[in-house]
Amino acid sequence: MTGTRKLEDLVARDRDHECPGYGAAKICVRIIAVADLPTRFGKFRIVAFWNNRDAKEHVAVVHGDVLGREEVPARLHSECLTGDALGSLRCDCRDQLEGALRQLGSQERGMLLYLRQEGRGIGLINKIRAYELQDSGYDTVEANVALGFRDDERDYAVAAHMFHSLEIGSIRLMTNNPRKIDGLAQHGVRVAGRLPHFMPPNPHNRFYLETKASRSGHWIDFDGKPHLAEQDEPVLLEGMPLEP
Repeated sequence: MTGTRKLEDLVARDRDHECPGYGAAKICVRIIAVADLPTRFGKFRIVAFWNNRDAKEHVAVVHGDVLGREEVPARLHSECLTGDALGSLRCDCRDQLEGALRQLGSQERGMLLYLRQEGRGIGLINKIRAYELQDSGYDTVEANVALGFRDDERDYAVAAHMFHSLEIGSIRLMTNNPRKIDGLAQHGVRVAGRLPHFMPPNPHNRFYLETKASRSGHWIDFDGKPHLAEQDEPVLLEGMPLEP
């Protein structure tokens, strides 16, 4: 599937694509358009996806030849208007986005999926409501629960379908969140290894990051030490395969 095959070929392939769908919501995506995307972080191509669930427009930002490749460095990034666009210091989203694009752009190949799952899946308005509760003393998990949500409402079915649509053989996922690995694996994405992706905290987001580590299970060490697998955890060291 490599060689002369190009991303543009997938647009014609997907023109009439329909499938049973992924996950409980039966999500089906189609590649609609492909274009060049020169950025301050490197030269990329951007791939636009339509999905049948809610008309949210997800994209893949691709560097180099990824079609049919194995162990492609990849990052899942959930939309964060306040961080990505406005530079909020309450989270580390913009730092993670820019750091991932900078790293991917310096390698032979790689890709970032930009997913429209604002506020860990609760939406922009509810995220601001959660911020309001946090201003009153709640942590990020308590705020989501108080609003009637789980601590993380994201669904990785759409991301899994996007990887498969791009004919990716396997990925090395840039993440500190084990739920992303589990969520993709549930939908048949082969994660061949993990690439740690941690941004130094600032005074405004340190408690938020500490909460993600202590309550949501994120692999974050604030002293910069690597997370080594425990006996009951899957093998996640860089370059090593995951256990089934």
